[in-house]
Formats: sequence, structure tokens, C-alpha cells
Amino acid sequence: MNGILLADLLNGSTTRLRKQPSVLVLVSGGIDSAVLVWELSGRFDRVVPLYIQSGFFWEKAEIYHLRQYLRKIKSESIAKLQKIDLPIRNIYPPHWSLHGKNVPGADTDDSAVYLPGRNILLLANAALCASFSGINQIALGILKGNPFPDSTRIFLKKITSALSEGLTVPIKVLTPYRKLSKKQVVMRGASLPLSLTFSCINPKGKKHCGVCNKCKERIDAFRMTGFADKTFY
Repeated sequence: MNGILLADLLNGSTTRLRKQPSVLVLVSGGIDSAVLVWELSGRFDRVVPLYIQSGFFWEKAEIYHLRQYLRKIKSESIAKLQKIDLPIRNIYPPHWSLHGKNVPGADTDDSAVYLPGRNILLLANAALCASFSGINQIALGILKGNPFPDSTRIFLKKITSALSEGLTVPIKVLTPYRKLSKKQVVMRGASLPLSLTFSCINPKGKKHCGVCNKCKERIDAFRMTGFADKTFY
């Protein structure tokens, strides 16, 4: 897959094109950003994974898995993981994402896991990091059907314009998975060690709980593909 543009893949083409210089990728421990980092390593000479730590309940386990995954898929194109701290405890009101109580379960709607302003904070800080590094492209793994207001096309267009204006550099936000479902992303990552990725919002130590909203989404995606889910729940 290295050397093939994601846009070409989405359109069913496998024409090899010249790589672009650099891209900064907002990563979590989840499947979407994990597959995205690998695929972009075939499109860009340098892929910089950036993890923004905000104090969420699951982050210790998530970072552990992310480091394991990046070590496993080691590539010359993928730079060392960058991590910055952006605490939000003094901004958010008491919230399940910070204290781990009443975490949305498997039977809740996706709206229950909305983190207010999450992409605003991520993109603003990613743009600063990117501009200081001479990078003007930022990628994140937004999927089809994402219901949140800070993931819409109009929002991304407006924030991209504001960031470019405020930083006086042209910032471009890439969302190559916007037309894909979780099942499709899992299928694209079939050759990757997806068992090392982490999707849980109510971890038990470093393991998935198996019963939260995000675990159900993960379990369902694997079930729909027919691939063996080697995740420990």
C-alpha cells in the first residue's frame, strides 16, 4: 500500500504517485487513526503522529497501546510519537470522561460519547505544532456518519480558514476516511496489528472493558468484517 494515494484508494485506483513532504496526524489509540498513520506513510515522506493528552480517564491505557502499535509498524516514514499536555479539568464541568463514573454503555447512542469542543482543541493545538515544524497539513480519522458538530464539513472548512488566517500560514485539514465506515477501516487495516489498538473509554487496567459504547462499536466492526478479533476484553 505504500506509495498509493488515499484519494486514489477511495476511488478504486492504484496509480502510484510521488509522495508529498510531511503531514501531522492526530492520533489516539484507536483503529481509525492507527490505520490512517500507516496509510499516510505511503503518501508522505514524513508522518508525524501527535497525541494530545487532556486528562481523560482512558488515556494511560490508550497511550500504552499506541506506543506498542507504533513500535510494531515501525516505518522510515513514521516519525517518533509527539505528545503534548492540554489539561481540560479546569475547563470541563464534572464529566464521565474525567472521573470514569457512569461511562456510556453499549446500549447508548453515539451522542452519549460526545466530548464538547474536542476537535476545536485538537486542531488548534495541532496547527500550532505543525506550523512550528514547517508542516501545513493535518490529518484526522473522522468517519462517515460522525454526528458531532465539530466534525462537519462546514466546521472543518471554517476552522481551517481561521487557523490559516491566525497563523499566517496555509493550513490544510485532511479527512480521507470521511466516506468510510468503521467496518471499512478495519478491512483496510487487515494486515496491521489491530489487536494492539485501543478503543475503550472505561478500561480495566490496560484492557478493554468490553461493555462500553466504544468497545461495542469495535466488536461490531470486527464481527461485520468476519475478521478474528484478537482484542483482550
